[in-house]
Amino acid sequence: MDISIKRSHSGEHQTYSVPMENVTLLSMLNHIKAKIDPTLTYSHGCRSGVCGSCAVRVNGREQLLCAYKPTEGDVVEPLRSGRVIRDLVVDASAIDRLNLSAHTWSDSSLEVKVSPADAEGIETQSDCILCTSCLSACPVFAINPDFMGPFALTRVWRYVNDVRENDSGTKIATIQTNGIWDCTLCGECVPVCPAGIAPAQDIRMLRSKSGMMGYMDPSMSFGGVDFGTPMF
Repeated sequence: MDISIKRSHSGEHQTYSVPMENVTLLSMLNHIKAKIDPTLTYSHGCRSGVCGSCAVRVNGREQLLCAYKPTEGDVVEPLRSGRVIRDLVVDASAIDRLNLSAHTWSDSSLEVKVSPADAEGIETQSDCILCTSCLSACPVFAINPDFMGPFALTRVWRYVNDVRENDSGTKIATIQTNGIWDCTLCGECVPVCPAGIAPAQDIRMLRSKSGMMGYMDPSMSFGGVDFGTPMF
């Protein structure tokens, strides 16, 4: 089986012929590195689709090395979510930066009973593995690196939707700029999420919550009134 991998030293795609079938792309890259080209560089960890460190792009779509099974002629490239360090390894520092800008944690929690329904309401968003596949697929982040991005915004919804959260107002205020209104709701982030999270839907819910709190898209301004700030 032939697969092509984009190499950072040349900026070109290098084709490898590998005598393997019905294996994961990670197994194939391990074979290439051990038997054909020890200079090939990629990242992996748990091998179980949990750590998110092995995300790459295959034929223009984000995949996990440990989960994807390659086919003849596949083209493997690094994610578009950060600076390429070498070959398929990408700088993941955007995770910390965007989590910080979106304030994706709770500073003040209430001591309240959490029902099974309450827990289920935030379960999916809690499954994010920080692979940054959604960032790589996001057309807004591609042109605006200050955009908080799908994974950070879906984590904000996880806390806003948590009955224990004591300061949803501050979180909603934080995501008004370079946040929910900058998203085009294109949905490109949804099919690439290995955890089955739908960030576009979470962003819609954050917009609805923002509207209930008096916010509107800041690009909409009538009579000198900026609807990007609370109206009450």
